[in-house]
Amino acid sequence: MRNLTLIPTVAITAIALASPLGAAQKNGAIAQDFKLTDANGKTVQLSQFRGKNVVLEWHNPGCPFVQKHYESGNMQATQAAARKRGAIWLTINSGAKGKQGHMTGPEVKTLLKDQGSKPTHYLLDMKGVVGKAYAAKTTPHMYIINKSGKLVYQGGIDDKPTANKAHIAGARNHVAAALNELNSGKKVSVASSRPYGCSVKYAS
Repeated sequence: MRNLTLIPTVAITAIALASPLGAAQKNGAIAQDFKLTDANGKTVQLSQFRGKNVVLEWHNPGCPFVQKHYESGNMQATQAAARKRGAIWLTINSGAKGKQGHMTGPEVKTLLKDQGSKPTHYLLDMKGVVGKAYAAKTTPHMYIINKSGKLVYQGGIDDKPTANKAHIAGARNHVAAALNELNSGKKVSVASSRPYGCSVKYAS
């Protein structure tokens, strides 16, 4: 990979490095590196978290499927459990300006406070560069990257593809299960599943 310190310090919203846009990431391969700006205006790069498990969560606060997991507290609980075990949680918003779910940094901070959500960083991808690089299709769409930087899970948060909060109790939380297996030194038993939710609201 090229030396990232040579990139000029200009106003960069998103940079995806390593593979063509739209190429689906493959389990077992090194996850594509990227840079995004968080809600506080700080530049965050995926590779800076090498050595830790990383969860990527595609987010749209206006999506009923996302609301299912946040209004019930399921997503916040999954975030908290992951972070308690040392994982990094990156929530990514690829909603284009003028489309459902798009938010500014101040709006993000208000939402996080109101919902009690505590990702490590909430990242803004309004041009959809990173979302398209990961072929993120829905909100939520979940990915897990292990400590070696390899993608080990991608798909839905659980096995109940509905917007009904009542279905959470009987669901298998794929993200929580995969992180538990990684922390126990085991192979992720369910490495992929069908993502479900609202379509990501890309610019085009």
